[in-house]
Amino acid sequence: MRVATTILVFCVAALLALGLVILYSANMGPNGAQHLMTQLVWCGIGLVACVTCATIDYKHLRKIAGLLFVIAAVLLVLVLIPHIGKEIKGARRWFDLKIMRFQPSEFAKLALIVTIACYGERYQRQMGTFSRGMALPVALIGVILALILAGRDYGTTMLMLCVSSAMVLVAGVRWKYFLPPILAAVLCLGIAIALNPVRVNRIHAWLHPEETKSGTGYQAYHAMVALGSGGWTGLGLADGRQKLGFVPERHTDFIFSVIGEELGLIATLAVVLAFIALVVCGIYIAWNARDLFGLLLASGISFLIGLQAFVNIGVVTSALPNKGLPLPFISYGGSNLVMMLACVGLLLSVARRAGEAASVPTNSRLEESSAPQFP
Repeated sequence: MRVATTILVFCVAALLALGLVILYSANMGPNGAQHLMTQLVWCGIGLVACVTCATIDYKHLRKIAGLLFVIAAVLLVLVLIPHIGKEIKGARRWFDLKIMRFQPSEFAKLALIVTIACYGERYQRQMGTFSRGMALPVALIGVILALILAGRDYGTTMLMLCVSSAMVLVAGVRWKYFLPPILAAVLCLGIAIALNPVRVNRIHAWLHPEETKSGTGYQAYHAMVALGSGGWTGLGLADGRQKLGFVPERHTDFIFSVIGEELGLIATLAVVLAFIALVVCGIYIAWNARDLFGLLLASGISFLIGLQAFVNIGVVTSALPNKGLPLPFISYGGSNLVMMLACVGLLLSVARRAGEAASVPTNSRLEESSAPQFP
């Protein structure tokens, strides 16, 4: 367990350091230092959240899982109200707090994972039934996803649909109950995308990059140019050209293209390997958790970080259509950075308690397990 946590912390620290360096390089100019200082502040807040979550016992989250779910739902409703939520590029996802912007869907990610983990543990023996194993989880998940989708955040909706589905499967739902609702959800999401011209244009640009490189596919095309021009070792730190107005959102969703252009294929492969190692360590921690709640919590967090990184890198490399998801620990953005670091802290908390459980003598654990349990 110590090896897993060491690798986990090292990978997160390396990604954070790389993100700060590349963020400054991607915004060299009058606002470059401002973005870096803002990100440093968020990084500090995130590290405090990480240490706090790692210190406390993750089992305490079971007591407030319902409260977290309600808070997430309320925030997602409030952000949809005009003059309360801020609309940017047709999407209403942010609270403008003057000194910063807060994206409630980032908090909803963690709240939903905690809720599903708590539910899976509570109804562990009934997950094989339709009512407990599928109907109620679908209702809980559907509330949050519907509110996120109402804000036109299709990327986060699809991301959390995948993460939630994986967690429900790990909790023990039967395939015959699992497949029909998932297929229905995918169908509904597909219809919603088909009725949205912006998403249709993005898919068309993904399928026909050369035809749309001067329009909808401009961003993705120049991101590919940046990756290609970097070669094996890159053009050198701060020497990238595509960031000079050619790649929009170069400091957020498309920061991976700056890494590829300035540091080359070797650096991009190192980033991919770091995320793979992070997910593997997370799964190992989940596998060795001392209870089902810890297993589901660590699994959900690992799926979230790994899948979000996979989608972001897939978008930048044109393997996937544009989704608008940040690269964990690297992209500019306070809400995502703080919540991701809090998630890492919870992983460390699960690992710490698993290590404490492993250090308890076998006889003591047998006596504890054989003791009568009271509600």
